[in-house]
Amino acid sequence: MSMQQRFDDSPMVRPSRRDGSAEPLVRFDQVTKRYGSLTVLDQLNLEVSPGEKVAIIGPSGSGKSTLLRALMTLETIDDGVIEVDGEPLTHMPTAGGHLIPANARHQRRIRGRIGMVFQSFNLFPHMNALQNVIEAPVQVLGMSKAEASQRGEELLAMVGLEDKLGHYPAQLSGGQQQRVAIARALAMRPKVMLFDEVTSALDPELCGEVLNVIRQLGEAHNLTMLMVTHQMGFAREFADRVCFFYKGRIHEQGTPEELFGNPREERTQAFLSAVNEAH
Repeated sequence: MSMQQRFDDSPMVRPSRRDGSAEPLVRFDQVTKRYGSLTVLDQLNLEVSPGEKVAIIGPSGSGKSTLLRALMTLETIDDGVIEVDGEPLTHMPTAGGHLIPANARHQRRIRGRIGMVFQSFNLFPHMNALQNVIEAPVQVLGMSKAEASQRGEELLAMVGLEDKLGHYPAQLSGGQQQRVAIARALAMRPKVMLFDEVTSALDPELCGEVLNVIRQLGEAHNLTMLMVTHQMGFAREFADRVCFFYKGRIHEQGTPEELFGNPREERTQAFLSAVNEAH
């Protein structure tokens, strides 16, 4: 069975809007997140279509990583609703049709549709690469060890590590560890993949190998992806849409050509100019 078939082995008819377009796979509706008096997400609205690749850029503290962490339920939100695949993530419906805050079981079920790769690799040091990849499918999805191992070997081959199955994290470079982390996230068959500054902990020469893997994923599979990145060149090449975050909101968004080539907002222009000078 091909990798494409394996990713698409749970076909789903997606509801359409009246204009015929698909419903968003991810939706933030007036989402607010505060830390004390500091508002990190400020009534944020964002919709991401199935298969869309969205790059999220902006200065530190603008809410970029908090967006991903809220979507992964690593952060609670103070107001608004997050939906995934047409169902609320942060809330759940009552018998009367009202939304109430979601319990842990509901959040786990919806969160199972999302995979995330972090800045730090977070691999289990006592497990080799293959064991790291198959642990969650066996423990969480109830997959047999044989099936999980076959899938794990395929995923590690896909990220260029077919010869590293038995290597432990300490025996792998940072770039290789990050590629194992990507394979591990994919092993859970997510519909949405989140990447949070996945190259920031890597030496510059190792960034390319990780970005190449993400690029290949985007080309080979119809995965929806949200990527927080400081790699402007990659965002320009990879993304269908770029969102510039500032003060907890999307300050400006558009295609890479629009946002990088002709940014409208003064704050976007200043940010991109500073980034270009730094490089």
